[in-house]
Amino acid sequence: MTIRPMFATPGPLPSGPDWAYEVKWDGYRAIYEGGRFYGRSGLRLAGPALPEFDMPIDGELVAFGADGRPNFQAMQQRVTPAFIAFDLVVPELAYRQRRLILEELGLTVSPRFDDGPATVEAAKELGLEGVIAKRLDSLYKPGTRSPDWIKYKFVRTGDFVVGGWRPGARRLGALLVGSPTPSGLIYRGRVGGGISAGTEATLLPVLKELQRADSPFTGPAEWANYVEPVIVVEVRYGEMTRDGRLRFPVFLRLRPDKLPSEVLDES
Repeated sequence: MTIRPMFATPGPLPSGPDWAYEVKWDGYRAIYEGGRFYGRSGLRLAGPALPEFDMPIDGELVAFGADGRPNFQAMQQRVTPAFIAFDLVVPELAYRQRRLILEELGLTVSPRFDDGPATVEAAKELGLEGVIAKRLDSLYKPGTRSPDWIKYKFVRTGDFVVGGWRPGARRLGALLVGSPTPSGLIYRGRVGGGISAGTEATLLPVLKELQRADSPFTGPAEWANYVEPVIVVEVRYGEMTRDGRLRFPVFLRLRPDKLPSEVLDES
């Protein structure tokens, strides 16, 4: 598996007749090729049985709760997810052409809209975190972060790399997280809220295996049991302070589908 998906650039929601809009699904990004699903890091992912197609398909593996809404926690409970397709990895065709072909394949396809604000309202109703705007004439560029795709998030979340952990009321009281930059891993703060007992049971043994003596952060950081910076987590937060710390951070989920090198520093 050598294909990496195309990525969106964070920004304000664009408008005009040159754009189409899709909701941002809460699952694992996956490329379906040769009857198999591959994550953005190239690892195999479990997914539903689908027929094989002549071209790779870009989409999201999504689990749904009893209320019919996407439920990421179900993804971590060995529930077989659905595959929601939203693009074809066919670099020579424009997005508008790729979508026409995709919609003829008989797959579950992410709805496409021409009204940005209405798409935002639909995403909020589903409990999702944002919208992806795609330029109609944009080409698919594997492995690149393109301004032709804009990721508009109305819930402030970010992916961060774990550099350490501390005990608290429970054995895993908080994670120390950072953002990878050209100069190294920059400390962003301590995340304690939102860590469930299930997450603790899953994550703590891994953290202990990754333990190291020195800090992986390039600058000052709190005391912790430091670890090799290989685990990526998603965090919801209020804002980032002037000194680069997260305010009111809450742990949302592990990101086993994402490598630290793919984390975008949004400071």
